[in-house]
Amino acid sequence: MDTQNQIPVDAGHYTYRVTWSAEDGEYVASCLEFPSLSWLAPSRADAIDGLERLVAEVVTDMRANGERVPPPLAERSFSGTFNVRIGEHLHRDLVMRAAEEKMSLNQYVTRKLAAG
Repeated sequence: MDTQNQIPVDAGHYTYRVTWSAEDGEYVASCLEFPSLSWLAPSRADAIDGLERLVAEVVTDMRANGERVPPPLAERSFSGTFNVRIGEHLHRDLVMRAAEEKMSLNQYVTRKLAAG
């Protein structure tokens, strides 16, 4: 049995975003962990409330069908390490820029990523 389905998931722990949809004339709520789901409503609060209820229903259905329920991003563990393949010229350029800043390549790239 999938142990993931034994862990209780609170629908409120997922990552939600609300934006205005000019096309629909309403707010639209979306959830990063469930990209195919959304909810339209006249207010931001109603959009989030509606989507949280929908996500809770989907999680219940997934569990009933033995499907893997995605864990909320906020509850996942991250190693702090990821690999990126880049071209030789970009790699050289980044190393040179890091050296100019008197820092390691790792420090330089981390600073650039954190800056957005």
